[in-house]
Amino acid sequence: MSRAKSTLEQWRILQAVVDHGGYAQAAEALNKSQSSLNHAVAKLQHQLGIELLEVRGRKAHLTPQGEVLLRRSRHLTQMVGELEQLAGNLEQGWEPSLTVGRELIYPMEHLVCALARFLPLCRGTRVTVLDSVITGTHELIQENKVDIAICGGQPPKGYLAEPLCEIEMILLCSPQHPLASLPAPLDDKELARHLQLVIKDTALKSPKELGWLKAEQRWTLSNFHEALAILKRGMGFCWLPLHLVEQELEMGELVRLQLQGSSARRVPLSLVIPNRDRQGPAARLLEQLILERHGKGQETVETEQTRDETND
Repeated sequence: MSRAKSTLEQWRILQAVVDHGGYAQAAEALNKSQSSLNHAVAKLQHQLGIELLEVRGRKAHLTPQGEVLLRRSRHLTQMVGELEQLAGNLEQGWEPSLTVGRELIYPMEHLVCALARFLPLCRGTRVTVLDSVITGTHELIQENKVDIAICGGQPPKGYLAEPLCEIEMILLCSPQHPLASLPAPLDDKELARHLQLVIKDTALKSPKELGWLKAEQRWTLSNFHEALAILKRGMGFCWLPLHLVEQELEMGELVRLQLQGSSARRVPLSLVIPNRDRQGPAARLLEQLILERHGKGQETVETEQTRDETND
């Protein structure tokens, strides 16, 4: 003989009775009548053929069987609650995932701070961060592969950009490198005789080589960490973001080189939304949190948060 199936509502009522310490307290918390809760739990026990609760004094206590089943039911109701929330988010246009393209020279600390504020408001949105270099960032924007892009230099033609900050790129080598012992400023002909480390453009279709690339020998690397490891071994010179090497400069592991006519470069960084028409509320929120990190967009962020709190 098959038994009638229990419902999620019955399990939620049982959880409330246990969590609030009795039928009367649970009825008040759920804004339901005590008799309806008694009936729901009694029916659940009848359907299962197991006693889940026993009343001792004025308090309801779980039976050993009830403890096992209640523990399992909590996982189930939590999963269903998350599923219902996801459906609601999708109905409202809240994105289940976001992809952010980050120009490699953009300080990760800025993005982490924005993401830390985004986390408690994100409604479970998954975030992917793609590091990109030079025209690789442009490619991500033009092919709509990211929802938000932090772009170095000029953005691709036809795209609007919001300025964020400027990054200072400096010329470096190890104090043991021959260049470190030469009088400053260096002539670029002298520089060209030594190994240059460059960071690879991440564009897949038509990568470009930008900047000073006159060295007779070049090694191309994927990221700044690889370049740092090689520099510290006394091999080559490289342009790196100042914020990334401040500790190495302070400890004397690297030295800054002065080049005649160009001892430092300043690269502007800006935020680009590749497709405003498809931008959803999660992307708008994260965009404003990034802007706020640079002293912009605070009023918009507060409005978003206030609206969410009102809706909740």
